[in-house]
Amino acid sequence: MKRSLLYKRDYYAGGLMVLFGLFAAVNGPRYTLGTLMHMGPGFMPTTLGVILVLLGITIAVNAATAKEGEAAEEGILPEHPEWLAWGCILASPLAFILFGKFGGMIPGTFMCVFVAGLGDRDMTWRGAVVVAAGVTFLGVMLFHYLLKIPMPVLKWGFQ
Repeated sequence: MKRSLLYKRDYYAGGLMVLFGLFAAVNGPRYTLGTLMHMGPGFMPTTLGVILVLLGITIAVNAATAKEGEAAEEGILPEHPEWLAWGCILASPLAFILFGKFGGMIPGTFMCVFVAGLGDRDMTWRGAVVVAAGVTFLGVMLFHYLLKIPMPVLKWGFQ
Protein backbone atom coordinates (compact mmCIF):
# COMPACT_ATOMS: atom_id res chain seq x y z
CA MET A 1 0.00 0.00 0.00
CA LYS A 2 2.81 2.41 0.83
CA ARG A 3 4.32 2.05 -2.65
CA SER A 4 0.96 2.59 -4.35
CA LEU A 5 0.55 5.95 -2.55
CA LEU A 6 3.66 7.25 -4.28
CA TYR A 7 1.82 7.07 -7.61
CA LYS A 8 -1.50 8.68 -6.65
CA ARG A 9 -2.04 12.29 -7.68
CA ASP A 10 -4.82 12.81 -5.16
CA TYR A 11 -2.51 11.93 -2.30
CA TYR A 12 -0.06 14.66 -3.32
CA ALA A 13 -2.89 17.13 -4.01
CA GLY A 14 -4.29 16.55 -0.53
CA GLY A 15 -0.87 17.01 1.05
CA LEU A 16 -0.30 20.25 -0.85
CA MET A 17 -3.70 21.56 0.24
CA VAL A 18 -2.87 20.74 3.85
CA LEU A 19 0.42 22.65 3.58
CA PHE A 20 -1.22 25.73 2.04
CA GLY A 21 -4.03 25.58 4.60
CA LEU A 22 -1.59 25.30 7.49
CA PHE A 23 0.34 28.29 6.18
CA ALA A 24 -2.84 30.40 6.01
CA ALA A 25 -4.19 29.16 9.34
CA VAL A 26 -0.91 29.81 11.17
CA ASN A 27 -0.27 33.24 9.61
CA GLY A 28 -3.88 34.49 9.75
CA PRO A 29 -3.96 35.13 13.51
CA ARG A 30 -1.03 37.55 13.17
CA TYR A 31 -3.74 40.01 12.20
CA THR A 32 -6.74 40.83 14.35
CA LEU A 33 -9.29 38.01 14.18
CA GLY A 34 -12.29 39.90 15.56
CA THR A 35 -15.66 38.19 16.03
CA LEU A 36 -18.30 36.82 13.70
CA MET A 37 -20.18 40.12 13.90
CA HIS A 38 -17.06 42.30 13.51
CA MET A 39 -14.52 40.31 11.53
CA GLY A 40 -10.93 41.46 11.54
CA PRO A 41 -8.45 41.13 8.68
CA GLY A 42 -7.15 37.78 9.98
CA PHE A 43 -10.54 36.08 10.26
CA MET A 44 -10.98 34.96 6.64
CA PRO A 45 -7.42 33.68 6.04
CA THR A 46 -7.56 31.68 9.26
CA THR A 47 -11.00 30.24 8.56
CA LEU A 48 -10.21 29.40 4.94
CA GLY A 49 -6.90 27.87 6.02
CA VAL A 50 -8.65 25.54 8.45
CA ILE A 51 -11.21 24.58 5.78
CA LEU A 52 -8.37 23.94 3.29
CA VAL A 53 -6.60 21.69 5.82
CA LEU A 54 -9.80 19.68 6.37
CA LEU A 55 -10.39 19.31 2.62
CA GLY A 56 -6.78 18.30 2.07
CA ILE A 57 -6.99 15.63 4.76
CA THR A 58 -10.22 14.33 3.22
CA ILE A 59 -8.65 14.11 -0.25
CA ALA A 60 -5.50 12.39 1.07
CA VAL A 61 -7.52 9.88 3.12
CA ASN A 62 -9.69 9.08 0.09
CA ALA A 63 -6.54 8.50 -1.97
CA ALA A 64 -5.06 6.28 0.74
CA THR A 65 -8.21 4.18 1.11
CA ALA A 66 -8.94 3.82 -2.61
CA LYS A 67 -8.77 0.30 -3.99
CA GLU A 68 -5.63 -0.80 -5.79
CA GLY A 69 -7.52 -1.33 -9.06
CA GLU A 70 -8.70 2.27 -9.25
CA ALA A 71 -6.29 4.27 -11.40
CA ALA A 72 -3.67 1.53 -11.28
CA GLU A 73 -1.51 2.99 -14.04
CA GLU A 74 -2.08 6.61 -13.07
CA GLY A 75 1.10 8.62 -12.74
CA ILE A 76 1.62 11.91 -11.00
CA LEU A 77 1.68 13.81 -14.32
CA PRO A 78 -0.79 13.02 -17.11
CA GLU A 79 0.47 10.95 -20.03
CA HIS A 80 -0.05 13.80 -22.52
CA PRO A 81 0.26 17.12 -20.66
CA GLU A 82 -1.70 20.08 -21.98
CA TRP A 83 1.19 22.57 -22.06
CA LEU A 84 -0.79 25.28 -23.88
CA ALA A 85 -3.61 25.09 -21.34
CA TRP A 86 -1.20 25.23 -18.41
CA GLY A 87 0.66 28.15 -19.95
CA CYS A 88 -2.53 30.10 -20.65
CA ILE A 89 -3.93 29.52 -17.17
CA LEU A 90 -0.66 30.60 -15.56
CA ALA A 91 -0.39 33.63 -17.87
CA SER A 92 -3.95 34.86 -17.29
CA PRO A 93 -3.36 36.37 -13.81
CA LEU A 94 -0.21 38.00 -15.16
CA ALA A 95 -2.32 39.50 -17.96
CA PHE A 96 -4.76 40.84 -15.35
CA ILE A 97 -1.94 42.41 -13.36
CA LEU A 98 -0.32 44.00 -16.41
CA PHE A 99 -3.45 45.22 -18.19
CA GLY A 100 -5.20 46.13 -14.91
CA LYS A 101 -2.28 48.26 -13.77
CA PHE A 102 -1.94 50.19 -17.02
CA GLY A 103 -5.51 50.06 -18.37
CA GLY A 104 -7.90 49.49 -15.49
CA MET A 105 -10.50 46.89 -14.60
CA ILE A 106 -12.04 46.46 -18.06
CA PRO A 107 -8.85 45.62 -19.99
CA GLY A 108 -7.44 43.63 -17.07
CA THR A 109 -10.51 41.42 -16.68
CA PHE A 110 -10.98 41.02 -20.43
CA MET A 111 -7.39 39.93 -21.04
CA CYS A 112 -7.36 37.62 -18.02
CA VAL A 113 -10.44 35.71 -19.20
CA PHE A 114 -9.42 35.84 -22.88
CA VAL A 115 -5.96 34.37 -22.25
CA ALA A 116 -7.36 31.68 -19.94
CA GLY A 117 -10.03 30.84 -22.53
CA LEU A 118 -7.41 30.28 -25.21
CA GLY A 119 -6.08 27.39 -23.13
CA ASP A 120 -9.23 25.37 -23.82
CA ARG A 121 -8.66 23.24 -26.91
CA ASP A 122 -12.34 23.44 -27.87
CA MET A 123 -12.49 27.26 -27.55
CA THR A 124 -12.10 29.41 -30.65
CA TRP A 125 -10.66 32.90 -30.39
CA ARG A 126 -14.13 34.31 -31.22
CA GLY A 127 -15.65 32.26 -28.40
CA ALA A 128 -12.94 33.48 -26.06
CA VAL A 129 -13.78 37.09 -27.00
CA VAL A 130 -17.49 36.53 -26.31
CA VAL A 131 -16.85 34.84 -22.95
CA ALA A 132 -14.29 37.49 -21.96
CA ALA A 133 -16.69 40.31 -22.87
CA GLY A 134 -19.51 38.73 -20.83
CA VAL A 135 -17.34 38.10 -17.78
CA THR A 136 -15.89 41.61 -18.04
CA PHE A 137 -19.35 43.18 -18.13
CA LEU A 138 -20.58 41.15 -15.16
CA GLY A 139 -17.31 41.65 -13.27
CA VAL A 140 -17.37 45.44 -13.69
CA MET A 141 -21.02 45.59 -12.64
CA LEU A 142 -20.34 43.46 -9.56
CA PHE A 143 -16.95 44.68 -8.38
CA HIS A 144 -17.01 48.33 -9.40
CA TYR A 145 -20.63 49.38 -9.12
CA LEU A 146 -22.05 46.97 -6.52
CA LEU A 147 -19.08 46.23 -4.23
CA LYS A 148 -17.31 49.55 -4.88
CA ILE A 149 -13.84 48.01 -5.28
CA PRO A 150 -11.38 50.94 -5.55
CA MET A 151 -9.92 50.05 -8.95
CA PRO A 152 -10.43 52.36 -11.91
CA VAL A 153 -12.67 50.96 -14.64
CA LEU A 154 -10.54 52.54 -17.38
CA LYS A 155 -7.33 54.48 -17.16
CA TRP A 156 -4.55 55.27 -19.53
CA GLY A 157 -0.82 55.14 -19.05
CA PHE A 158 1.64 54.72 -16.24
CA GLN A 159 -0.12 56.76 -13.52
